[in-house]
Parts: sequence; structure tokens; C-alpha cells
Amino acid sequence: MAAASLDLQGLLARLDPTADVAQRHIWLIDVFDWLRGDRASPQAAVGRVSLLLDAVEARPELRERLRAWWRAFTQAVDLTTLLADYGFAPRTAFVSELTERLRRKILPGTPETTDASDLFRMVLPGAFDAGWIALLDDAQLARIGNLLADAALDDIDGAPRWRHTVMDAVTYCSSQVVAAGFSPELRLRMSAASESRAFHALMSDLDALREQMFRAPRDEDALQAAFVAFRDRLDACRASASSVYTHLEDNGISVGLVFRLRQLRERVLRIRELLDCLISPAPAPSVARLVGRLVLAGGERNSIRALIASNSSMLAAKVTERSAETGEHYITRDRASYLQMVRKAAGGGALTALTVLLKFGIYSLALSAFWSGLWSGLMYAASFVAIQLLHLTLATKQPAMTAPAMAARLRDIKTDAAVADFVDEVANLVRSQVAAVLGNVGLVVPAMLALALLVQFALGRPLLDAAHAAATLQSLSLAGPTAAFAALTGVLLFAASIVAGWTENAFVLHRLDSAMRYNPRIGAFLGAARARRWATFMRTHISGFASNISLGLMLGLLPAFAGFFGLGLDVRHVTLSAGQIAAAAASTGMAVLQQPALWWAVAAIPVIGALNVSVSFYFAFRLALRAHSVSLGDRARIRSAIWARWRSRPISFFLPA
Repeated sequence: MAAASLDLQGLLARLDPTADVAQRHIWLIDVFDWLRGDRASPQAAVGRVSLLLDAVEARPELRERLRAWWRAFTQAVDLTTLLADYGFAPRTAFVSELTERLRRKILPGTPETTDASDLFRMVLPGAFDAGWIALLDDAQLARIGNLLADAALDDIDGAPRWRHTVMDAVTYCSSQVVAAGFSPELRLRMSAASESRAFHALMSDLDALREQMFRAPRDEDALQAAFVAFRDRLDACRASASSVYTHLEDNGISVGLVFRLRQLRERVLRIRELLDCLISPAPAPSVARLVGRLVLAGGERNSIRALIASNSSMLAAKVTERSAETGEHYITRDRASYLQMVRKAAGGGALTALTVLLKFGIYSLALSAFWSGLWSGLMYAASFVAIQLLHLTLATKQPAMTAPAMAARLRDIKTDAAVADFVDEVANLVRSQVAAVLGNVGLVVPAMLALALLVQFALGRPLLDAAHAAATLQSLSLAGPTAAFAALTGVLLFAASIVAGWTENAFVLHRLDSAMRYNPRIGAFLGAARARRWATFMRTHISGFASNISLGLMLGLLPAFAGFFGLGLDVRHVTLSAGQIAAAAASTGMAVLQQPALWWAVAAIPVIGALNVSVSFYFAFRLALRAHSVSLGDRARIRSAIWARWRSRPISFFLPA
């Protein structure tokens, strides 16, 4: 404690009201660094506050010097901007705010500033400060207020200068709320049933409140009536803005619009906090709470992760919801649908054999890495789209779509019966995945063997030369990095599902189906009937097109881009890999059966399939769980129930009853 007092004495000796702006602000930063100490506990910081107050109150000369310093500080720094704007984005666009936060993280700040927001960020940078400020008791807050009270800072009308500062901050915040409410992006999406004209009267109610706040003598009844009227009008504005969420739920989510709505809501809450400081008969606790909230708001304002998480949560929910609608079609629940899934998957496997043949054809052109990857990606995309339009199935496309469908069933999972029903759905899902993989692999191998023999008969030579066939088997060996590449492919499958959900959401948000149906130019070009058919067709298939095209391009281009950076990454798709093994075996002949490389590659197929399916399902399911806000307790109950089913009826995960 003696060392702490010694440090404090040296700190107080440096207090100089006549110093320049930078030195005054450096002293303030040093004071709060001393208060934080070693950050061992907030209680220790509160104790240091008491030490500081005792030291200043014991010396009248120091007390007057501190008031002179405070007077110079408030005249140089505009605190209104801090109260009104700190923690809010100066720009209304999500991307520009993301760029601003990146800039702030990279570039250092300077205490030579009159911007109170920049200075506040350096003086009170973290959540620890909010913790110890919240522990200050009323007596300490009153002592702080008495130390900073200065008659020279009062206006001519006798009202404390800080009340004018806070009221100006309320005015600035209210003007921002009105501007957001009048913006066409929000105004046109507000519910007709909501009181959308509340924004029109907000500023006039604020003028009435300001008039009563500074009237001399003050009429407390009139002030309370003006406060209630303004507060109710503010709540009406908030309700009007909240009605936009209903429109977004029905017509697609925009991250930019969600960002604006959250900013508007936070400004309304800031106004309520500022009003508490003005109306409260004992404003010190309200001011302390406000400062603590500013500290936390500053931390959130600097966090890139918080920005993305808070503003993309609704988009994640909408993406998973749209994927869930598609994923329901991939879950089989009886023997008939199980067999139908096998047949569709067999058709997908047969078409994939042709895809493998085209891939080897592209490689035979000996193009550069980029062009080979691009043409391979376009060929994959065309093949996947053909599978979609022919109503066939590619096994690895299912998990990322079925996971949201499963998570959607977790909204009401409180009873044991609901958990049991969900476990039944898990068994149905796993059976569906098994059926699809077996159907794909079971037909891609014979189809690829037939194509390879047909090519050999037509060209008079094997599809692959001996060196290429051996290299193909070696690259797919279980003894190599195949498992890691298969897991990476699972991530790409999940990413394709996100692209699909995002694209469909954008398609709905921008009403492109309506544009295709009713746009005069499109109607004149296609004809009214054909335009309607195309609009319906695109609304039905846009998600699949986005998923298949993005997946194809990622599978083709990832190795090329990874090779550019020397990473040596590759992709391993179970159906494509099985087709490549069959092509290499057919090109080598019967002697391949005696080569260990073949069996190492064959052993990799179930591992590739399991990792493709499980990794993509895992990421999609985790995203869906967060979107539906499923608790950790419910997740634990589900895991226990699934393991119990596995121990008692494992066959139900592979074959229908």
C-alpha cells in the first residue's frame, strides 16, 4: 500500500491544468492505468479509487488544480459526441463498418485529440473497467461528483453544464433514430399496421421535453408529463422499426438492413440511458451505469467477430431454414423411399462415371494448373447440375442440406417423446446417407469399368497409361493424406450449402422471381407464359444451381490455388474417387489385383465417404443449432439418446425396418 501511495503522489504531482492537450490526456490515461493496477480484481481497483479521492480531498490546493484541469478538459473535448455516438458505426453499411474496424485494429491511436470517443477508447479500453466502475458505491460516486463540481461550468440560467451536454446528446441520438426511420430501406418495409408516423413527432416531443427541463422555475409535473410523452413516442418508433423483421423473415434477410435495425435499437436504448441521467433525482449512479455501458459498447465496437456474429445471425437462421426445406427431400423413412434413394443414387453414380472420363480428358490436354482447374470445375458443375435436373442423387450433397432439416426439429425438444422422435429421424438420416453412398459407389465402379473398356476398344489403347494409372492409385491410397483431403472436401460441401442458402435468400430478397415474371422487357423477350414458367423454374432450382456450381468450381480450382501458394492441397470426393480407382484398375488390367496399391486405394473409399458426409454434416448441424438457439443441456440429452439407440438397435442406422 505504501508503494501504491508513492506512485499516486508522483502521479498527482504531474497534474497540470496548463499543459497542452496531449500531456493532459496522457496524464488521464496514466491515472486510469494506476487505478487498474495489475488487474487482479475489480475490488482492488475500487480501493485505489478511494485512495485517489482521499489524496485529493486532503489537499485543497490539489482539489482546485483538479477542477481547473477538468475545466480545461471539458472546454477542449466535446463530451456530447462521446455520449451520443460512442459505440455506434459512423457509417450505415455493414461492409464499410467492417473496414473501419479493421483499420482501427491495425493503426494506433494518439492522445493528441479532441475527439472524446478516441480518447475514451484509450482511457477505458476493456471490460475490466466496466467491472470496477459497476462496484463503485453511492458515497464514492457522490465524492467524485463533488470534486468535479465547478460553478464556472454552470450556464447563466443556473443549470449545470452537464445537463445541457446530456440533453444535446439525446438530441443527436434522436435525430439519428429519425433519419434511420425515414430511410427508404426501412420505411418501405415497416408494417402498415405499425405506427410508422411515430418518427414524425419524435423531435417535437423532444423539444417539449427540453423546454420543460430548463424552464425556471421548473414544473415537475409538466416535466414528468413531457418525459412520459417522449418516452412513449420513442417506444413507438422502436416498435415500428421492429416490424421490419417480420418483412425480412418472409422476404429474405439482408445483413445490411439487420445492421441498420440493430443500430437503431441500440440508439433508442442509449437515449433511455441518457434520460435516466437527466430525470433521476440522484444522477450519479445512472452516470456510472452509462459509463460502464459505454465501455462495453466500445469493446463491441472494436470487435470484428461481434460485428459478424450479431449481424449475420438472422442470415444464418434464414440460410439454414431454406436448406431445411430442401433437405427434407433427402431423408427416407420407409423401405420404399429407401429403395428409391438407392435407385436415384445409382443414376447419379452412372453419370459421375462420365464425369470422371471427362476429367481425364481435360488432364490429357496438359493445360496449366489454373486452366486445368477451371475447366475441371466447370465440368464438375455441369455434371452436378445435370444430376439435379435429372432428379438423381449425389450422396455427398445430402448432409449439408439434411442437417438444417434435422436441427429444425429441435425447436421443441423438451419431452422424452420429442427426443425419441428426433433419434428416429437421426436413424432415418443415416440410413439415407448409407443408401446414397452405396448407390453412387455401387454403380460408378461398373459404369467406369465399362467406359474404360469402351475407350480402349475404340482407341486401341488403355484410357490411362501405366504411369498415370499407378500415380492415380498412389494418390488415392489410404496410407497417404487422403483422409485429410476427404475432410477438407467435407468443408467444401458445407461451404456449397451456405452459398446455396445465401443465393436463394438473395433471390427472394430482391424479388427476382417476380421480376422474371412481370418485367416488361423480359416478358417481351420470352413471352408471358414462358416468363412465368422460367420464374417458377428458377425459384424452385436456384438453390440447387448455386450449390452445384459453387461446389464444382471449388473442387476444380482449390488444388490450383493451393498449388500457387505451395500448399499441396487436393480434394477427395467419394464417388469421383471410386470412379478414378475403377479407371486406373481397368487401364492396368487383371494384374492390378495383385498390386497392394489397388487395395490401399479401395480401403480409402469408406474413409473418404465417411469423412465427406460427417464433416459436412457436422458443420451444417452446428450452424443450424446456433441458428435455432438449442441449449447445451438439450444437446447433451440428444447425444445420450443417440448412443442409447446405437447400443440397442445398431442395424436401424443402416437398413429400414
